Amino acid sequence: MEPLRRVCVVGSGNWGSAIAKIVGLNAGRNPRFDPTVTLWVYEETISGRKLTDIINTEHENVKYLPGHKLPQNVVAVADLAEAVSGADVLLFVIPHQFISRVCDAMRGRIKPDAVGLSLIKGVDEGPEGLKLISQVIREKLGISVSVLMGANIANEVAEEKFCETTIGCKDKVHGTLLKELMQTDRFRVTVVEEADVVEICGALKNIVAVGAGFCDGLNFGDNTKAAVIRLGLMEMISFARVFCSAGPVSSSTFLQSCGVADLITTCYAGRNRKVAEAFAKTGKTLAELEKELLNGQKLQGPATSSEVHLILKNKNLLDKFPLFTAVYEICYEGRPVHQFISCLQNHPAHL
Repeated sequence: MEPLRRVCVVGSGNWGSAIAKIVGLNAGRNPRFDPTVTLWVYEETISGRKLTDIINTEHENVKYLPGHKLPQNVVAVADLAEAVSGADVLLFVIPHQFISRVCDAMRGRIKPDAVGLSLIKGVDEGPEGLKLISQVIREKLGISVSVLMGANIANEVAEEKFCETTIGCKDKVHGTLLKELMQTDRFRVTVVEEADVVEICGALKNIVAVGAGFCDGLNFGDNTKAAVIRLGLMEMISFARVFCSAGPVSSSTFLQSCGVADLITTCYAGRNRKVAEAFAKTGKTLAELEKELLNGQKLQGPATSSEVHLILKNKNLLDKFPLFTAVYEICYEGRPVHQFISCLQNHPAHL
């Protein structure tokens, strides 16, 4: 009889808490998994009480996912080493800015044969620009890492509204295990082998969402926003073929939830779109708006545009990616936001 697999969710924000609800329910009823799911919580004090105490007594993350009960078998733990100790499956759901230091703190505290799954939509900075989060985890911890990306707004997932998601996994055995852990009747999982492409989609769509937010802030209308989404998808596909030159990049992966579906959702409802709209309307800085509007959550789109810009500049390809380049220049080089429309009018995808 195979041993029960213990699961730890590393991160307890909005998305991490929604995922904890899913895996808590699945682990509690699937005999392949230990019914107790550990949730690592960065400790905070809420109205004089520790957030971990609130979660473990009231079974609700009152700060990041209020109004949604977590299964009672989800146990919040403030000590990272304690939370990950003995885990067979590690789900990473933290802001991408913190992944390196969290992995450093986990090193030597986890099972060498643990299976990782990154749900982090962002990238890290490598010597030549963009570096995938799964690669960072793999290099620092020496474990197998797959990815999950899709059109998955956390509150809607927690409300059990139907949605799809994509797991990118090169190991079929791990893919089957992760699908069992994640899938429900309302959260449908498709497993594909092009893991790097799946992850690239999750990062790049945030750049396009910034452009969509600029459109909203400038009142360009839905026709223009649709053009931004289409041209952004074209640049996502082209960039994936540049970045993943050593492996296959099939158009079919972009038709999964991780691709076109996540792009549409993010361009209409995501935090990057929201902040970019306010940026265009108010003239405040991105840092000011992040603090003002996101309740402790972090922006990914602008930072990702910076990493992508470095790669494209090094390869002398900036002129092939005018939308990505315009987002970077508006966010970091002081280009007036009203000039964003000019990047669309002479886009190479029109030629």
